[in-house]
Amino acid sequence: MLHNFTFSLLIFLFSAALAAGQTPGTAVKLSYIAGDVVSVADKGIVVNGKTGSVEAVITDKTVFKRVSAESQNFATAAAGILTDISVGDKLTVSGILAADGKSLQARSVYFITKADITAKNEKESEDWQKRGIKGRVTAVNPQTNQISLEISALTGTTKVTLTPKENAKFRRYAPDSIRFDEALDSTLAEVKAGDMVRALGDKSIDGLSFSAEQILAGAFQTVAGTIKSIDVAKNEILIKNLQTNKDVTIVIGDASVLKRFPAEQAEMLARMQAMQALGAGGARPIGQGRPGGGRPPGQEGQTPGAGRGGGRAGGGIDDMLERSPEIKTADLKVGDVIALSSTRTSDTERFKAIKLYAGVEPFLRSAQSGNGGRRGQGGVEGGFSIPGLDGIDFP
Repeated sequence: MLHNFTFSLLIFLFSAALAAGQTPGTAVKLSYIAGDVVSVADKGIVVNGKTGSVEAVITDKTVFKRVSAESQNFATAAAGILTDISVGDKLTVSGILAADGKSLQARSVYFITKADITAKNEKESEDWQKRGIKGRVTAVNPQTNQISLEISALTGTTKVTLTPKENAKFRRYAPDSIRFDEALDSTLAEVKAGDMVRALGDKSIDGLSFSAEQILAGAFQTVAGTIKSIDVAKNEILIKNLQTNKDVTIVIGDASVLKRFPAEQAEMLARMQAMQALGAGGARPIGQGRPGGGRPPGQEGQTPGAGRGGGRAGGGIDDMLERSPEIKTADLKVGDVIALSSTRTSDTERFKAIKLYAGVEPFLRSAQSGNGGRRGQGGVEGGFSIPGLDGIDFP
């Protein structure tokens, strides 16, 4: 992903200026504007910078450099031309900023095209689908430098020992975010039991160990409840938490994902969960049959019969949910039962939704049935599992 593009490019441009003998604060003071391209014309490019839109005025002396999205090696950026640049591209412009701050006489324009970014991200996403795993941390051993994971699927649960490779990169999801490009640099010491982890690397033949080159961790929780009121203007929902029987405010942000489970799909998945819990339905116990719990490596979380033809590689539950209908806050109503994922914090009265699903009643009924029908004043006693609400996605 390209979250460090702008910062790294600014560092490069600054270093290049020093190498050329240009010292900031002498003779001509250059400014740098970085952001996404809003519009392109023969004589100017409008960039959406941090302080607003700025027009980069093009002259016959402006130098264009195309940076590879794959390598991000700015020192070897190839020569480019104005017509290479389109709306949505990322670029950094150096030049003389006008007194009003609304225009810049462009000396150099370094850019990565939107098409190159998309191609790189798709390649990375495919790699994570093929060589990635997802699980919940059960233990961290700093002495052996290993993480114990529990990987759940509708066919059972597998315990995997994750060992970081030499120079493995650790990152941690930012609060209220599952965006890879917003993740922060991290270390093994920050990984805790209960965290959700995505890792990229190589699985052993038996599927019980994993050598990771990238590890992303985050602390997430799943909350379910019945809607008591909806404030569409504020994008807030008041629910009764079905586990604590207390009122909780759910905040819907710009990046929140809202979906509705199709009724038949929810019923099917809930039955499969119940069958797994009871050991029924012919599901093989973990460790029997194929290595890693009855699924070929890389297919954890797939539903039986799901092939590789639909959606992203794997064709599993995440793909099914991705195709589920999107909804808005206004589409919900009082009395609906919803479930959501959010960052785990000390605040038990207000949560910001990362993902929110309506139509989850079958899963909660299954959880109640598994607990002998105990509800405790209308709540769900014990744990429950809602597919897709484990908090994080592949990058």
